[in-house]
Amino acid sequence: MQHIFREYDIRGVFEKDLNEKTVKLIGYFLGKKIKEHGDYVVVSYDARTHSPQLSDWLVSGLNAADVVVLHGGLVPTPVNYFCNFNSFQVGGKLVTPAGGIQITGSHNPPEYNGFKITINKQPFFGEDIYALGREVEKAEIVIPTETDAIEIPALDSYVEYLAKAFADLEGFDPNMAIDCGNGVAGVAIAPLLEKLKIPAKKLYFDPDGTFPNHHPDPSEEENLEDLKKELQDSVDYGFAFDGDGDRIAFLSKKQNFKGDVLALFFAKTMENPTVIGEVKCSQIMYDEINKMGKAIMYKTGHSNLKVKLKETHADLAAEVSGHIFFNDRYFGYDDAIYAMMRILEMLKSGFDFDGEYEKLPKLFSTDEIKIKTTDQEKFTIIDALRKILEERRAELNIREIVAIDGVRVIFDDGWGLVRASNTTPILVTRFEAQSPEALERIQALLNGLIDEAKQTVQ
Repeated sequence: MQHIFREYDIRGVFEKDLNEKTVKLIGYFLGKKIKEHGDYVVVSYDARTHSPQLSDWLVSGLNAADVVVLHGGLVPTPVNYFCNFNSFQVGGKLVTPAGGIQITGSHNPPEYNGFKITINKQPFFGEDIYALGREVEKAEIVIPTETDAIEIPALDSYVEYLAKAFADLEGFDPNMAIDCGNGVAGVAIAPLLEKLKIPAKKLYFDPDGTFPNHHPDPSEEENLEDLKKELQDSVDYGFAFDGDGDRIAFLSKKQNFKGDVLALFFAKTMENPTVIGEVKCSQIMYDEINKMGKAIMYKTGHSNLKVKLKETHADLAAEVSGHIFFNDRYFGYDDAIYAMMRILEMLKSGFDFDGEYEKLPKLFSTDEIKIKTTDQEKFTIIDALRKILEERRAELNIREIVAIDGVRVIFDDGWGLVRASNTTPILVTRFEAQSPEALERIQALLNGLIDEAKQTVQ
């Protein structure tokens, strides 16, 4: 069972991993932890076909823990996060939830589902999730089915908030298409655009957990084909969202702007910005932001970045994959719908995304490259690789080794990253350099050293 309790969330296959007994116990033990901070918890879910069933089991466990469940229904993950920072009328009084649980499989295949958890406005992750797993595994409690919950207007409150925050965009027409991939983002985007009278070509807005048109993962180019066709044919800009609405892709006719490039452009709209990026972000982002403010490199993972954002009081954090966290004018969690509105604001003000992109130094990079290994060996391989790199630092002309999350090896003309995935049995690599030749050299060098490291642990 322990494999479903992951670094940033809980995730597994419906019924095989996430069965009635396990989910009720997850609800019960989470409820006990939430109860330490208050009496109320918000539960909501994404478009997956089994999300309502998981909701019933989870709510039963929460009820057994004597927590009052406020149910938000079918909403994007950022709406669940939003509820943790806002109050709702319950029984004649205003209450603020002490925690939130979003039932979501994010961008995993349709048979998967899971839980993203917030307690006391903070992400619940890492050792806390692993400890929860140990409690669930040894528990002997039998929990009855008791699905009492108070419905709250979570979606309406969220849409109303964003409509007010971006009232200046009313009537703006950027000539755009939006692809929701039959995930849940459309249930919030459609009423928001309607309120603000913003037109858009809408692709796959209807939630359908079988994902009949394409998989809702905009970080994979194959899932952007329909959006790119619209860009070729008729529109100037395109947005795409993952299954639960916390990751964004933004495209023009010329470019697909990754999360680190977007972070740099957002920073240009702020005075003396402090921006946190993950270890996979382009060196351009760090160098350019440091010219106008401060850039901080940190670990990959939405939970890690949220915590670091609060700790440093930074304005913004970003992952290459499209998780964007605004602390500037917002609450500091990853919300792709909010990020889209900030982009629209920039478009309306005349920000030239293509022009600004073309001004950036030209670098050559790879996407993420995944190397299969085992959960037992992945971190050991990273430790062995780090040791080899330190020993041969001078010989290999390494300028810097950053060991925040795996190893980011910086040379005078580029860098390479090798890190262990926290959620799957793989190593993730990414490379960037000033020329194709340097890119090839750095990639070949690090791949060879990975093979050396593997041999030392086998």
